[in-house]
Amino acid sequence: MARIAYRLAKQALPMYSHAKSPHHFTLPQLGACVLLMFYLNLSYRDMEEWLLASDAVGKELELPRVPDHTTLQRTYAKIRKADWMRMNETLLEEIGRPEEEGVAADSTGFSPGPASSYYQSRSGKAYRHWAKGVYAVGIVSQFILAMQSGWGPGSDAPYLGYLRRKARRFAKRRAWVLLADSGFDGRTVRPQDLIPPVRRGGNLLAPERRARSELVSAARLDGLYGQRWKTETVNSVIKRKFGQAIRSRKRSLQNREPIIKGLVSNIHR
Repeated sequence: MARIAYRLAKQALPMYSHAKSPHHFTLPQLGACVLLMFYLNLSYRDMEEWLLASDAVGKELELPRVPDHTTLQRTYAKIRKADWMRMNETLLEEIGRPEEEGVAADSTGFSPGPASSYYQSRSGKAYRHWAKGVYAVGIVSQFILAMQSGWGPGSDAPYLGYLRRKARRFAKRRAWVLLADSGFDGRTVRPQDLIPPVRRGGNLLAPERRARSELVSAARLDGLYGQRWKTETVNSVIKRKFGQAIRSRKRSLQNREPIIKGLVSNIHR
């Protein structure tokens, strides 16, 4: 994990964040430490202690010494969401561009704070908004081919176009389908997409919506639509292994965490 994270960070990040930075550590070294921190689901202070106890990882990352926990926090704030997504694209290129016959998309919510569900139910202070990770997963490789972050509650339809554009590079030419639930139903849906149309008022009036409903019903019968559950599996693994809570307090930093969790999930695979 450390070796892959360090290699991806060196390809996606500059050597230093600023020409006049102290140059005690390179930005790829610190970026790899941040990825390991999310992979192990540790706090900044716990990650510092973990590195102190792990000589082999320090040698793999070529660290002259263990960075302070405040250094890790500042590094996370410096690296943009686009940089983490670039690392994911580099990883997918390295594994050989999987050609998928189908791509399954779904979103999952992350708690914006560490409070447990039990505490929220007892205190009556349930979260009204939560961080959302939207992932497009290949049904064969189960790699996350495209991802985006946002805030819920709300429709997933605004993310559909972006996910399709990013995932298209890893799908078979003209012979792949997009599978998703009705939360993605909107104006960006194409007739061949296997997305159940939302029945407003109980009936489907538009002919194209009725045709798409019949297409989804046929896909359910032959088992193709059932492949959509693979993205539910990926969502479950991300939450169980890398945590279902967001650790950051700033909204701009919170928006990056679903992307990092998706990246470390791909590296883990």
